[in-house]
Amino acid sequence: MFQSDTYLCMAFPVPTSRDSYIVDFIPHASMDTVHHMLLFGCQTPVSTTSYWDCGSVQGTCEDEASIMYAWARNAPPTKLPKDVGFKVGRNSGTSYFVLQIHYGDVTAFRDHHRDCSGLTLRMTSKPQPFIAGIYLLMSVDTVILPGKKVTNADIACDYTSYPIYPFAFRTHTHHLGKVVSGYRIRDGKWSMIGRQSPQLPQAFYPANKELNVKNGDTIAARCMFTGEGRTSKTYIGGTSADEMCNFYIMYYMDSKHAIPYMNCMETGSNELFQDIPAEANVPIAVSPGHMNSMTHMGHTTGTKELDIQVSVWPQSSLQLGQVSGLALDADSNLVIFHRGDHHWGAESFNSQARYQQMFLGPIQQSTILVVDPVKGNILKTTGYFFYCEQYILFYLPHGITTDKENNYWVTDVALHQVLKVSSDGKDRILLTLGEAFTPGSDNSHFCQPTDVAVDTETGDIFVSDGYCNARILKFSADGKYLTEWGSSDRRRRIPFLIPHSLVFLPGRQEVCVADRENGRIQCFIAATGEFVKEIKKEEFGGEVFAVTFSPAGVNGDSPYRSAPLKGFVIDYSTKDILETFSPEKKDFKMPHDIVATRDGSVFVGDAGNKSVFKFTSEIPMIFWAILITHCSVIDTKTFVLYKMLVTRYFSLCVSLWQGKTVGSLNLGNFFATHKGYSRQGFDQLSTEGSDQERNDEDSSDSENEEYSALPPPQSSS
Repeated sequence: MFQSDTYLCMAFPVPTSRDSYIVDFIPHASMDTVHHMLLFGCQTPVSTTSYWDCGSVQGTCEDEASIMYAWARNAPPTKLPKDVGFKVGRNSGTSYFVLQIHYGDVTAFRDHHRDCSGLTLRMTSKPQPFIAGIYLLMSVDTVILPGKKVTNADIACDYTSYPIYPFAFRTHTHHLGKVVSGYRIRDGKWSMIGRQSPQLPQAFYPANKELNVKNGDTIAARCMFTGEGRTSKTYIGGTSADEMCNFYIMYYMDSKHAIPYMNCMETGSNELFQDIPAEANVPIAVSPGHMNSMTHMGHTTGTKELDIQVSVWPQSSLQLGQVSGLALDADSNLVIFHRGDHHWGAESFNSQARYQQMFLGPIQQSTILVVDPVKGNILKTTGYFFYCEQYILFYLPHGITTDKENNYWVTDVALHQVLKVSSDGKDRILLTLGEAFTPGSDNSHFCQPTDVAVDTETGDIFVSDGYCNARILKFSADGKYLTEWGSSDRRRRIPFLIPHSLVFLPGRQEVCVADRENGRIQCFIAATGEFVKEIKKEEFGGEVFAVTFSPAGVNGDSPYRSAPLKGFVIDYSTKDILETFSPEKKDFKMPHDIVATRDGSVFVGDAGNKSVFKFTSEIPMIFWAILITHCSVIDTKTFVLYKMLVTRYFSLCVSLWQGKTVGSLNLGNFFATHKGYSRQGFDQLSTEGSDQERNDEDSSDSENEEYSALPPPQSSS
């Protein structure tokens, strides 16, 4: 009878006698039933006729098996860099693929359930100058004691072959794993290859640095476990009740020296691991939702449950990191911009405002959540954007707003950039202002920009720039610099002290700024920058963090003032305070942004509480919302899209019946037509031109993990 924790394997011959190259892996499985999938390459599989139980002594291959791909926890697809491929076929040592599927919980399977979990491969016969491979570090003897808060599994091996160039990494444990980190050690210096929570989607994430590993280096990894909640020892093993400690490195090598698979299972010495960086024992916070169920990568993210003031909202739990920005989209849905597991601390920047925590990598959770303002359920999420054959990821989000086309305008203080990104599901960067990770004060650079306002008629944008430059810049809709101003009060010549938040007033054609450290709001004619008015109240407590053109407002926390944290509703014309409000069940801690809906609901994003508060106002239609708070940041990573010449598919389709298991390989669409690719045989290739003419809307590039692989550098650094 088919049971949970069953391992099934099936072998597939490489569909050509020629040398070929895998350039793309697309998984088809759900963690609801599939614990993980592994793709092996070998010459002689255990069976070539049917499926078999490969969790037993039979294993996968009669000869040496090379791991080529791994998937778990609803990880997204993995695309290899340009000019890089896994070599298979005649001269590669791989004549068969063996796909192993570990079925975790099969209680959801019904009688006659047909499970078509599997994997799509895209291949080309064009020789690739760099050959991909997998280096697996794996602990085999770790014992996790019950109740013990921290158990470390350390693995380390000396590297003795030709240089490899890691471009991606993947972590794997079961439920007790908190964080897995991998390093290259050279001349006593530890350089991070990658670090991630194994409870997040177990994808191949981009390696943090462009480093190589050469003869004489040491490769090391640590898995941090907890035994809390267990009543007996936990061992390394194959069932869901056991544990595993795996750190995968996906690398490329020069084709002349290619080695497809290497592994390390040696326990690292205590002396060596005395110098491991401290972050290897810092858990990455993961929401409870990731521990139990998961949709597409990042759909429930962050570290803390949403707090609300309306008891019926949200109807389902949200998980957020520091909330830095709020906006409303064209459908009046709430858009939340948050920092996931990243925080802006004293060590985030040096005295020149350059970001110092690149070693943490970009935020892997979805940083933008679109939420139903009535029910509070997540409508869609994103956090990866495609631009100029690159993927952009954030490091420290700050401000967000929308324009009349429903695009998002966001700022990232770590990147020192302003980005215009699409919200149409294609996840594209439409415009970039500023140079990544490069602070500056000229017309083409920012220094920790905080927010964007958009002229609803002309499309012109205004940028508050911000923590270093204390100015407002105006650009045309297509990004052309127009003007700027910084000595904001024309009468007293008092300059901005951190212009922190912007709002455009459509009816008045004015732009207003929350001048944080001056504790005031100032408004200007949008066309010229001419000063119009100032609103400043003792009740604000000395700092004003955010402003919106809406029915309500919030005053936030100041470390230097004793003013209570509460919201203010202010009449624009008279400057009178009409109403104040504050949370009932939880105090504001660091309210950072505010937005209000047309029906009078007000949402406040609190970075300190990692929450969004919802309020309703009985005052019909007033004009102002103000808020006090602290700061935040984002970042990017670039990857190159590879155009394939040929596409071929295979998948494992297993029919699961009550009491018996029937395996079958559906070859009906094995050479399925795909935008000009022929059924007539693997050797009939589409031309490069026809491949480039494929309809972009039919591709799923925005959902793929893509990496840039530079040619191996000449130096040994």
